[in-house]
Amino acid sequence: MRSLSLLSRKWGSISTARLNSTLTEAQATPDPHKAALAHPDYFSVHNLFTVKDLFDARVHYGHRDGSLDERMLPYVYGSRLGHIIFDLDKTAEYLRRALNVAAHVAYRDGIILFFLRGAQNSHLVEKTAQECGEFAHTRFWRGGIFTNATKQFGAVTRLPDLCIFFNSQNNVLLQHTAVKDAAKMGIATVGVVDSNCNPNLLTYPVPGNDDSPAAVELYCRLFKAAILRGKERRKADFNE
Repeated sequence: MRSLSLLSRKWGSISTARLNSTLTEAQATPDPHKAALAHPDYFSVHNLFTVKDLFDARVHYGHRDGSLDERMLPYVYGSRLGHIIFDLDKTAEYLRRALNVAAHVAYRDGIILFFLRGAQNSHLVEKTAQECGEFAHTRFWRGGIFTNATKQFGAVTRLPDLCIFFNSQNNVLLQHTAVKDAAKMGIATVGVVDSNCNPNLLTYPVPGNDDSPAAVELYCRLFKAAILRGKERRKADFNE
């Protein structure tokens, strides 16, 4: 019995030593993912734009007064000449948060899907997605692509990790169907919400103009830069 006791103590001490060694190695080698999440701005997205950049791109211009959705009131500064004016300080805060999320998803090798309805800027969104190695959908959205993907495509389908809506409506009155589908499937969403939009179903709403070519061009440039920064930092941290 004594020999068994000594043996158990011996193996117990070895196991404890191995555990302590493993913990020491883990502490000495920090996890880049944890470091990225702990940092307030790991990808330096705050320096991608200024409030003046938003103003120059006409992001502050909303729709006419009569079309205001009351759920957008927290983001409104006032009105001028019959048009809603957004508070660009708030827009900048929400946009930086959305850019940070996009960079983190790219850093984690997630799939990002851009959305836009309207022929005027669709080519720009598709080009942006191609340049940063992601995906875009700028045409009619067929219901069930997210909610019934297995039957739609005949196989198990990986859904996007983040959807970015450069406009969150199909037209002046109706919300983009994919916004609801993404909410049902628990997919994170970023969405530019104009003064006539409902921001409540979007995970990260960005209050601002959603149809001015200059504004859409700015959004595309910023999200492209954030995504590329996330991918570049991934290569640096993991030596890919």
